[in-house]
Amino acid sequence: MISSPLAKKLVIGPRNLNLCHLHDLFQTTANTASTWLKSEFAVDTPITAGMWGGAYLVADEMGVSRTNVVRLYSLVNLPQGTPLDEKENFEKFVILYRETLQSNFKVHGLDFVDPRWGEAIPYTNEIRPTTTLQMWDATGRVKFTRAFFVWNTATWAESVIYDTIRNIKIIKELLNLDHRPLKKATDELKFMLQDAMIIYFTLEPALTPDFREHAQPLVDELFQHFIKGLHDSEVIEDLYHKVYSHALVYGYEEGLAPAYKKDGLDIHEIEKWPAEKINWVPEELKEKLVPHLEGKFATYRENLAQPRH
Repeated sequence: MISSPLAKKLVIGPRNLNLCHLHDLFQTTANTASTWLKSEFAVDTPITAGMWGGAYLVADEMGVSRTNVVRLYSLVNLPQGTPLDEKENFEKFVILYRETLQSNFKVHGLDFVDPRWGEAIPYTNEIRPTTTLQMWDATGRVKFTRAFFVWNTATWAESVIYDTIRNIKIIKELLNLDHRPLKKATDELKFMLQDAMIIYFTLEPALTPDFREHAQPLVDELFQHFIKGLHDSEVIEDLYHKVYSHALVYGYEEGLAPAYKKDGLDIHEIEKWPAEKINWVPEELKEKLVPHLEGKFATYRENLAQPRH
């Protein structure tokens, strides 16, 4: 097991995290797993990883979160057609990944315990579903970290774009205009609103100009509520009805569906795609979205490298 080489400050005060450093910590953990995979099975395929969830898209100029991020999600992209396809080998891999992740977070004062893994995630590939590893922070600084293991080698940005299709399907359960708005717990509505905002920021360069003009004022309103703290159940309910009536989810689908359709893939049936299409992104979407996603972290790193006065 290799401890994190990161000497960077992840925890900033009682409420904030440096999300650029968090992103790097996830990739550092994946690098250790890649080294193990090569030494254990002679598989020389780098494992990629990074943040899931778009708080990094609205961090400050140094990559520091603007809100209290307490759920630390990551995407981990694994190669198919290797010894990891065997259950016993995959279990060894998860143990190694879990121990390395725990060690890397301990450097930053977070103590993740009670690991649970193997849950299949809804709306992922029927042949090779995404599975998870989740642990809870014994210090109480954050709630948990959760890694999504996705079965195909890809860059982190490609994996984010692909997984956004799944996330759109999840929020559509509450935003489907074929059904009346649903009565749900306040926390569930709040998570949906956050995801609706994150998806907009993730896909913004691929969205149509008309839709951006339509959606931007509402997304700005959501952003201001989350920055200030969104706790009032009546406000959350009101925002839910606004997001529902604005049909945001359909604009997101419109931004993705045509590019995939050219290759015979229906984003409404992502679960049925061939396993080799997991994490696959059409070139026209990569051209629009990869620089947008990766550029955020490039900017944070540039700013962090500047001397401080």
